[in-house]
Amino acid sequence: MAQLPHGVLIVLGSNGKSTTTNILTAIVREHGLSVFTNPTGANLPQGIASALLSEVTLTGRLKREIGVIEVDEAFGEILCRELHPTAAVILNLQIDQIYRFYEPERVAAMFSRILGYVSERVVLNRDDNFLLSLSREVEAENRLELSFFGASQSVLDAAPHGQVLARDYGNEGSTAAAPKSSVYAEVVALNGNDAVLRIGDIDHAVRLPVRGLHYAVDTAGALAIAAGALGDRFDLDVAIRAVEGAKTVYGRGEVLRDGDVDMEILLLKNLASLQLNLDYLDHTPDSVLFALDADSRDPSWLYAADLSRLKYVDVVSGPKAAFLALRLAYEGIPFGVIEPDIVKALGLLRNTPRPASGIRTLILDYDQMILTRRHLGYRDLEAGAA
Repeated sequence: MAQLPHGVLIVLGSNGKSTTTNILTAIVREHGLSVFTNPTGANLPQGIASALLSEVTLTGRLKREIGVIEVDEAFGEILCRELHPTAAVILNLQIDQIYRFYEPERVAAMFSRILGYVSERVVLNRDDNFLLSLSREVEAENRLELSFFGASQSVLDAAPHGQVLARDYGNEGSTAAAPKSSVYAEVVALNGNDAVLRIGDIDHAVRLPVRGLHYAVDTAGALAIAAGALGDRFDLDVAIRAVEGAKTVYGRGEVLRDGDVDMEILLLKNLASLQLNLDYLDHTPDSVLFALDADSRDPSWLYAADLSRLKYVDVVSGPKAAFLALRLAYEGIPFGVIEPDIVKALGLLRNTPRPASGIRTLILDYDQMILTRRHLGYRDLEAGAA
């Protein structure tokens, strides 16, 4: 990757990597640079290698000017030894895949080691105590340029469950706030898809491709790293235009047309993604399919989720449909039928009366999402690929 004249930007975090990579890629392209990226969210070594092999010439040259690459934190050290990243943005540290990552402190240590391979700058979520602790390490080392992004206190106070960040019990109450002068982008207002981002001391209205605090904060992170990486070439008006024109990453708040109704997919990846997607629904869902795949090894975290935005679930599906049904019953949420086969479940949902909202809400984990998109005729791997 050393051959890329504008360097390699890596995107890290428990949630939002694919969305941020998509937005950041759009921003950089709008500035006229050709980009190498992994647009399908394939963030493990084999996925990045496959994306690379599809672009290099027979002589091994990569005819791109900059890299924007989503990286899985567990493989970050291995990947960054080869990627030689110039800059990194770390979005958040949230409880994710406990069977794989165990404790959040372990992930924080992964982030710290990964930054050892970054050569120029890092951008961190100011609202995350784990990342604020990490910023102290960066400051002490005095090797990387450091800046922040985040949300204002009023926006956080209005969020039903905040950003659902992992709690840094060892540093709560003792971590100082990020210096105001180093906060590049801050979400200061949010209403559905409409956000106001404070860049420096000036507020800018931005129409987000997808609603929700998590998408607004991801956008702030993308703008912050783009500004640092592009330097004098960065044009904020161009960047905002790119954000507003960006297509939704597949399965992340994606809306698919199905006959005379919209199918909106909310990704059920972990507690944070489910909770934030539910928190920012713009209506009470009146047609719902809820599905969980067999690969969700330990779905007990679903008992920590606040499902109160759901009043009724029409169809419960996936190999772990019985578990989901039990979870809904525990919450006192009525449901219609249990159908483990997602294709049959979709048929049952489509045969229900057209919802008054005109929207069918599909709450799906990754594997069930892929099967659903394919069945609905959407066989592309990523809606924003170019």
